[in-house]
Amino acid sequence: MINLLKARLRQGYRTQAFPPTLNPLPERFRGLPLLHPDRCHQGCRSCADACPTGAISANRGLRVDMGRCLFCPSCAEACPHGAVEYTRNYALASTSREGLILSEENPSPKIEALQGEMKRLFGRSLKLRQVSAGGCNGCEADLNVLGTVGFDLGRFGIQFVASPRHADGIVVTGPVTRNMAAALRSTYEAVAAPKLVILSGTCAISGGTFAGSQAVSGMPADIPVDLYIPGCPPHPLTVLDGLLRLLGRIKG
Repeated sequence: MINLLKARLRQGYRTQAFPPTLNPLPERFRGLPLLHPDRCHQGCRSCADACPTGAISANRGLRVDMGRCLFCPSCAEACPHGAVEYTRNYALASTSREGLILSEENPSPKIEALQGEMKRLFGRSLKLRQVSAGGCNGCEADLNVLGTVGFDLGRFGIQFVASPRHADGIVVTGPVTRNMAAALRSTYEAVAAPKLVILSGTCAISGGTFAGSQAVSGMPADIPVDLYIPGCPPHPLTVLDGLLRLLGRIKG
């Protein structure tokens, strides 16, 4: 036991400040896409043709749908004019599906913080039940990382719980397969109202590479979504940023 305590003292304080004063992500990290419509040549579809999920449109101005984007470098590498590039900006979440579609008029997503009774209920204490609806475990793994000493999600009053009956909302990962559709709905219905629904990852938002598969039913249209967090998978900083902006804990 003494050796364990000594080792812990040597490690020091490991929890990183959030928001960080300096971006801690490496140069190779691919975050918010930056569009340069002035570099886009009319009739050139190199970036759109290279996208494996059809996230890019170049027909009526350059647009990127982050809800379908895998954040792979295919589009940036295919464009001969440098019209698309990825930044290290990890703030990607949006409170509307339309907000994930980037264009010259909408260069970054927006989050409308909870107001009124919802903010009073969830602003300082939020319990979430995670539902893996057919995911590959990538998004699930990065959600788990939020509970480690490096991120310490609990210091913000946010925790993942074992039962939907103890939760204020659900976090859905995966494309929602037909085999998981009933379980997802049962989990949602077990959470007492008012409640939040958060989609984490491209698969949950649009189906990702599994969109159109006979095995995938997708997120039920009658379940309202409060927060969309894109990524494949979303970085823990992206998830944390989205949650805290939704709760009004981060402004701007």
